[in-house]
Amino acid sequence: MNKNFLIFLGIFGSLAASRFIPHPPNFTSLIALSFYVPALLGKRYIIYLIVSFIITDFIIGYHNTTHWTWGSVLLIGLSSSLFIKNFLTRISGALFGALIFYFVTNFGVWTTGLYEITYDGLIKCYILAIPFFAYSLISTLVFSLIVESGYKYLKSKFDFKSFTQLS
Repeated sequence: MNKNFLIFLGIFGSLAASRFIPHPPNFTSLIALSFYVPALLGKRYIIYLIVSFIITDFIIGYHNTTHWTWGSVLLIGLSSSLFIKNFLTRISGALFGALIFYFVTNFGVWTTGLYEITYDGLIKCYILAIPFFAYSLISTLVFSLIVESGYKYLKSKFDFKSFTQLS
C-alpha cells in the first residue's frame, strides 16, 4: 500500500470511529482533525478530510446543512497553517476552528428556514446553539490533546521531518 492511501485510511478511521460510536452532540474529532491533518501533513490533505466527511455523512445521513459542515472543514484546514508555531498556537488554532465551525454551520442552519430569516432569527439560532458549541469546544480540546500527545510520542520515536510540515 502506498503512503497516501494509508494516510487516507487513518484519517477516515479516526473520523469514522468518533462519529459512529455513540457520543454527546457535537463531541467528535471533526474539528481537531480538520485542523491537525493540514497543520501536520499539509494543505494537500484537506481533500482527504472532505472525502472522509462525505463518506461518513452519507452513512450517518445526508441533510441540508451538510455542505456547511464541509465548508467549515475547508476553512479550518486552510487557516491551520497560521497556527503551527508551537503547542499553544496549535491548541489555539484548533479552538479557533471550533469558532469557525460554530459560525459557519449555524449560519447554515439559519438559512434552512428553521428560524425566521431575520436578524433576530439569526441571533436566536446562534444563542440556541451555545450548548452544542460547548460540546464542540470540549471535544476539540480533548481530541487536540490526543493528537498533540500522539505527535510528541511519535516524533520522539521516528524521524518526522520528511513526513510532516512541522520540524
